[in-house]
Amino acid sequence: MCATCGCGTGTVHFERPDVSQLHLANQRQPVHEHFPKQKTIVEVERDILEKNNRLAERLKGFFEARNMFVLNLVSAPGSGKTTLLEKTLQALNGTVACAVIEGDQQTTNDADRIKKTNTPVVQINTGKGCHLDAEMIYNSLKILEPVNNSILFIENVGNLVCPAMFDLGENKRVIVISVTEGDDKPAKYPDMFQSADLCIINKTDLLPYVNFDMESCKVYARKVNPAIKFIELSATTGTGLTDWLTWLRSPANYHTTIQDNNTYLANRSSGNTVNMVTDNMHAIL
Repeated sequence: MCATCGCGTGTVHFERPDVSQLHLANQRQPVHEHFPKQKTIVEVERDILEKNNRLAERLKGFFEARNMFVLNLVSAPGSGKTTLLEKTLQALNGTVACAVIEGDQQTTNDADRIKKTNTPVVQINTGKGCHLDAEMIYNSLKILEPVNNSILFIENVGNLVCPAMFDLGENKRVIVISVTEGDDKPAKYPDMFQSADLCIINKTDLLPYVNFDMESCKVYARKVNPAIKFIELSATTGTGLTDWLTWLRSPANYHTTIQDNNTYLANRSSGNTVNMVTDNMHAIL
């Protein structure tokens, strides 16, 4: 896998900007083994993915037990994921409990933006790594302490190659592209589109100024994934955001009903939440 994505074994940082001193700093992630002499590259790739997938299955069980709807947001850099996430969290405020895991190689810029929406957030800095993996999500959950009946947004590192191969235990994978990237993006990065459940085509307000054919983009995507769904929107102007929010609130996405935000805030202020999360993490994972 390291031959494909170029990931290093360097330090991965976890930080929650809304809680002072609550982070796992300088935690080693012994996930990427670079070319052990006794193994071929194919064997290394297989071992890494098998380890990741085993933990991802455990995460799925944890999320299901807590009735959480988990989204893995993937895209190329600059597609507008964070802006979309900000607008989404503002719109959902008071209706459903949300939490966010941010992935970037460096800085807490995106987590700082999410923090302003009063949403619990953990920033993962992957260093030289180009994607999030299941172990990073596992470690983040111990810091984030998500509540039952909630939505967890995972904003992956901006990259349309390697994140396609790493299951994070999510319910749905959402790929965000912008009209400024070109309508042939699905043809250039088929693995990511093949693994996605939903494609959000963002920055539609710029359509008059760029050479982007909406129907051609969808045709390219359906060639690699006939089941993929589409939502066209502009996170900047808000046009089309209602369709995205309707999809998020769909009862089909949840095992039971979703609690309102008042219950969520009450749970977070009680002394029982941390113990409950810790106990469940150990029991399931």
